[in-house]
Amino acid sequence: MIVCPDPIRETLLEDARAGAPAEVCGVLGGEFGRERSRIRSHYPAENVASDPQIRYQIAPREQLELFERLEDRGEEIVGFVHSHPEGPATPSATDVADATWPDRSYVIVSLPGDDVTSWRWRSGRGEFEREACEVSGGSGVQTR
Repeated sequence: MIVCPDPIRETLLEDARAGAPAEVCGVLGGEFGRERSRIRSHYPAENVASDPQIRYQIAPREQLELFERLEDRGEEIVGFVHSHPEGPATPSATDVADATWPDRSYVIVSLPGDDVTSWRWRSGRGEFEREACEVSGGSGVQTR
């Protein structure tokens, strides 16, 4: 399960709408647990993929900088977020092929239905497992 404050959920949807038709992406910080995590912050990143309408990629240097910011704030890497401007809120074949962080959450924002879903990467099985996404009324931090 992943717990997401409503303000962060709304920001994820707003960012996805603003970035369309390209996929937007970022890193999620907070409290990581193998089975339950809590999002405390969202760190948007530039999508540097060669075809950003159908895939996302965070530049290695930017990813490292975001990880360092998380660490400086005493947060853990909860997972990653990206949008599907035209597609469903389920992992694509590309998402499966590119997943690398075991047990981290991969949040997908699908614009056609304004859906926000979350999936845990289970590397031992080589697949995503859908997880419950609990929206809380708590606050969250949007960092830029």
